[in-house]
Amino acid sequence: MNDWPEGWSGDSRGNAYGRGSASARPESARVMRQVRRGAPPPGPGQPAPPYGAGVPQQPSYTDGQGHGDGYDGDYNTGQVYGSPGGRGPGQGPGGYDPGRPAPNWRRRIKWTAITVVTVLVVTTVGTYFWADSKLNREVDLSKVIERPGAGEGTNYLIVGSDSREGMTDDQKKDLHTGDAEGKRTDSMMILHTGDNGSTLISLPRDSDVEIPSFVGSESGKEYPGTGRRTKLNAAYAEDGPELLVRTIEHNTGLRLDHYVEIGFAGFANIVDAVGGVDIDIPQDIKDKKSGADLKKGEQTLNGEEALAFVRTRYALAGSDLDRTKNQQKFLSALASQVATPSTVLNPFKLYPTMGAGLDSLIVDKDMGLFDLASMFWAMKSVSGGEGTSMNMPISGSVGGNLRWDDAKVKKLVEELKNDEKVTVSGN
Repeated sequence: MNDWPEGWSGDSRGNAYGRGSASARPESARVMRQVRRGAPPPGPGQPAPPYGAGVPQQPSYTDGQGHGDGYDGDYNTGQVYGSPGGRGPGQGPGGYDPGRPAPNWRRRIKWTAITVVTVLVVTTVGTYFWADSKLNREVDLSKVIERPGAGEGTNYLIVGSDSREGMTDDQKKDLHTGDAEGKRTDSMMILHTGDNGSTLISLPRDSDVEIPSFVGSESGKEYPGTGRRTKLNAAYAEDGPELLVRTIEHNTGLRLDHYVEIGFAGFANIVDAVGGVDIDIPQDIKDKKSGADLKKGEQTLNGEEALAFVRTRYALAGSDLDRTKNQQKFLSALASQVATPSTVLNPFKLYPTMGAGLDSLIVDKDMGLFDLASMFWAMKSVSGGEGTSMNMPISGSVGGNLRWDDAKVKKLVEELKNDEKVTVSGN
């Protein structure tokens, strides 16, 4: 006798997994215990069969055997992943999980800004100390005696020496420097910076000057003045930068606040590090002694060509006076090139340029990086037409040396001391 309701014969139980079969439950039904299997509805006129009448009792999900209500929550409601709207369990419209806090963009931007600023500050401070450590502070202006009183603004003495120190034979040959021992001044300029613009004044190396009393930079011995007159560059050759400063201050009455010197190799290295300097050559120049072979017009000079250009004098009609003009023009162009955003904002160009420049500069003991930066910016302003460039006023020559115009020099120095606009013209 069949105890099953109509339509629930034993023959149909074999393939009816989970439908109240008295046989062992298939694996799928055992695994997915959270899926409830309810009894089929009773047939017409028949009561629902009680448990024990051939129907195995279904396990309770709250019987304390490790299957609590938590297993029967979401799945029993039909909420499954992949439901319409693309939302998962607990997600609101658009896939947003109400239980997850919204991103705090203001906080993220704040910490990003703090990180960027911190990196910039650390880099800047590190660069400052690196650069400051590379300055060669070798000139002691405290050894200079009987100095004029300080005026307004700042005065730099910029010296280009013919030092060949550290150069190989090949470099001397390539740069046409020769093999002379020691070093002499190849160019001398006074750069005045102040509230009324910058003024760059070249002092011809053949200027006729008096060598005053001085204290030897190495010996410490005092040498009295004898009224001896000679070329200006002889003062440097005799006792170095300190005597050169003493001689210029004695003959002009202008106090020099800082000293900056660069040699042949250093000059060429700076030009190459910055990628060359753009300049307008005023005329064709060919000079075997300096190695210059340049055509008139705008062009970019590399280190070797630049050095030849600023050293040339025998191929120029005005000799040393024309050379000083070319030196002023080129140094202003170099400063302008160094101060461009393409150099300052490019670490792959900035650091090599700074390294080449700082390694080759000799400065006074009181010179700081800010003083050096101020000097470069002032030279840049000269090249930009915001300043004045000139030669020391000359009145004639004596014994082959150039004699300064005393009246004009006195007026020029007075204007510089008072930081007034320069009205004196030079040669």
